[in-house]
Amino acid sequence: MAEEQQHSQIKDRDIGIEMRDSFMDYAMSIIVSRALPDVRDGLKPVHRRILYAMSELGMSSDKPYKKSARIVGEVIGKYHPHGDSSVYEAMVRMAQDFSMRYMLIDGHGNFGSVDGDMAAAMRYTEARLSKIAMEMLRDLNKDTVNFIPNYDGEEKEPAVLPSRFPNLLVNGVTGIAVGMATNIPPHNLNEVIDGIQALIQNPEITPLELIDYVKGPDFPTAGIVMGLSGIRNAYLTGRGTVTMRARANIEENGNKARIIVYELPYQVNKARLVEKIAELVREKKIEGITDLRDESDRNGMRIVIELRRDVTPSVVLNNLYKQTQMQSNFGINMLALVNGEPKTLNLREMLYYYLQHQIEVIRRRTEYDLKKAEARAHILEGLRIALDHLDEVIALIRGSQTADIAREGLIERFALSYEQAQAILDMRLQRLTGLERDKIEAEYEELMKKIAEYKAILADEQLVLNIISEELNEIKERFGDERRTEITVSDEEILDEDLIPREDVIISITHTGYIKRLPVSTYRSQKRGGKGVVGMDTKEHDFVEHLFVSNTHHYLLFFSNKGKVYRLKAYEIPDLSRTARGTPIINLIQIEQGETINAVIPVEGFDSEQYLFFATRQGIVKKTPLDDYINIRKVGLIAISIREDDELIGVKLTDGNQEIVMGTAQGMSIRFSEQDVRSMGRSATGVKGIQLDDEDVVIDMDVVVPDNDVLIVTAKGYGKRTPMSEYRIQNRGGKGIKTLNVTDKNGPIVSLKVVLNDEDLMIMTALGTLIRMSMEGISTMGRNTQGVKLINTREDDTVSTVTRVARNEDSDDSLEEGEEFEEGTTEADSKPTEE
Repeated sequence: MAEEQQHSQIKDRDIGIEMRDSFMDYAMSIIVSRALPDVRDGLKPVHRRILYAMSELGMSSDKPYKKSARIVGEVIGKYHPHGDSSVYEAMVRMAQDFSMRYMLIDGHGNFGSVDGDMAAAMRYTEARLSKIAMEMLRDLNKDTVNFIPNYDGEEKEPAVLPSRFPNLLVNGVTGIAVGMATNIPPHNLNEVIDGIQALIQNPEITPLELIDYVKGPDFPTAGIVMGLSGIRNAYLTGRGTVTMRARANIEENGNKARIIVYELPYQVNKARLVEKIAELVREKKIEGITDLRDESDRNGMRIVIELRRDVTPSVVLNNLYKQTQMQSNFGINMLALVNGEPKTLNLREMLYYYLQHQIEVIRRRTEYDLKKAEARAHILEGLRIALDHLDEVIALIRGSQTADIAREGLIERFALSYEQAQAILDMRLQRLTGLERDKIEAEYEELMKKIAEYKAILADEQLVLNIISEELNEIKERFGDERRTEITVSDEEILDEDLIPREDVIISITHTGYIKRLPVSTYRSQKRGGKGVVGMDTKEHDFVEHLFVSNTHHYLLFFSNKGKVYRLKAYEIPDLSRTARGTPIINLIQIEQGETINAVIPVEGFDSEQYLFFATRQGIVKKTPLDDYINIRKVGLIAISIREDDELIGVKLTDGNQEIVMGTAQGMSIRFSEQDVRSMGRSATGVKGIQLDDEDVVIDMDVVVPDNDVLIVTAKGYGKRTPMSEYRIQNRGGKGIKTLNVTDKNGPIVSLKVVLNDEDLMIMTALGTLIRMSMEGISTMGRNTQGVKLINTREDDTVSTVTRVARNEDSDDSLEEGEEFEEGTTEADSKPTEE
């Protein structure tokens, strides 16, 4: 029989369904009973139980401290059947001024530090409720909230605290449940209360309008919140990300500077931050830091970062923001329990549910006070009846054998209730005096006024809202303080550019594809005819093909001989030594096999009013708007369609209305208006710019600047300047006019530039020798001349690259002919001759 009964209790059930249902039960238990806060008081169960247990132990803010172990024992013994460490850790956090914006526990002893130090053991520390925590528990004994059985049914605990201030927003909360998490930042008490007041005044107020009152998170560690977009998203949708930044100042100390960090982002460990900075300095990921000290004390935080004289402090600071937790993100996820269910809330909803909770608290408190007042008034009414019939009452009591008989007699004779009759029997003789009788009358009248007031409150919700408003203002006056966290308007993001100083640099690219950058100051100006200085250690049979000046923050558009374009930022090119070979360009851009870079254009941005003007070796030209190249993929983009027997030799940035001058290797040139070339799309081939003789090719082209000169440089180091006025404007597609008399002595033309007097010229040979000279030192001659010697070249060397350089007016770096110049020496050349 027993076996049959046991067998009948076994039920078949699908294991998958059982696992799903069991896990859902477990998940909901975690969500509701552990990880998520209630929207009404902003507390998780463990925090609520700690505060309630301390209240029951009489550990109010005006009482002596008691051992933390006593509190933990009370909590886990009566309300929270979990580990003591979890309870103590939750309690410690409520006592940390760097974790809670408004601490709920007043701790005495070591409760940890911002350096990550652990709190002392619970047997050493002491605690009591803070003054503001008393407001969380106020009116708890007036039936303002529901009480539920504890885990074993022997005790009662509150399901929620009255929470006379909006703790969920004010102190924030972090919790991870099963499949969901909450992360609500702390806020300023004054601002949140102002938001509730605005909601009371205008129940239809929108979340966007509430942002005028609740400005944003206000972290206990202060710091700076960068931008408003993350705050706006969080308050409108319940989710958003705010960027927190440490507050740091740059101080000048003589000819050196240092960075002083005063405030850190929320939840950043100061000791680990200092260690991270030291590690980055050791690994040379951050340059320029000579010393690092933590000078923090009880008066505040102070991290001192000493810098070298030659570094830019703002760049070092931006590197610290970029690479350390001096800048970090706080992901806001405003998830809380509403009627026992998790819900993501916007700002208005959070304030609304708190306000509804307060309306219920005030109503229940008023109902409690009304019942108590009515009960007391009922007693006083009986006493008044007794005093009005005092002799008869005394005679009835004296004539009764027992108290029960006397009570029954009073009830029957004066139509009293049991409570009234008992109160008469309990009345002391001193209440029979005239003065006492007056007190009873006064108390009764006062109670009747209160009863009328309580009933009016319960009948009018606006009166309830007025009480909430008044009590919130009272809390604001007692506990409100100034905002600690600064909120900046601009959503400033630390980009890679912010970590790089803005400076002019020289970019060089070799024929075989090695690239590097150097500061312009690396090379100093020499007289023409100098021997130069080694500018790059090239491989055998390699030579520098492109040399130009840019800024570290400009875009570089790389145009290949096959008509494709690639893009980099100038700072992305490795900064190497003067004699270093460079980095293979294929490591930076994805050029194809057999493709070489024939033109590089530095631009600040992609303006639709600007154009790129192209020229090919066979004399084809094309003009395309610059903004057609704004979206360039890593694998490149077609910039111009090139014929099989042709290649791209030059690209210039223009405004669409300029003039172009082109030169050929055999000494011909043409000047025509850019308007002769209509604007075309990226993939167009172009039109004829100059008609070439057999064996001749276009070697260079430039944009005409009126009153400037045309500079010609040949393969064997000869050059000259010719006034632009000698180059008349012709129609596009003509044969042009002679620009230089090409001979075996000077060699074919390798460069044609439009130049100014106040520029410098840099010439590099195929074997890597480089010279920088003043443009004023180059002779001005007619078009049909041979030029003068600009640089001495060996028999096996030829000029490969020529570029203009803006002159550095801050220093006079010129060297007299014959002076020693670093690794090379200048030497006087023979007098220039015009042939």
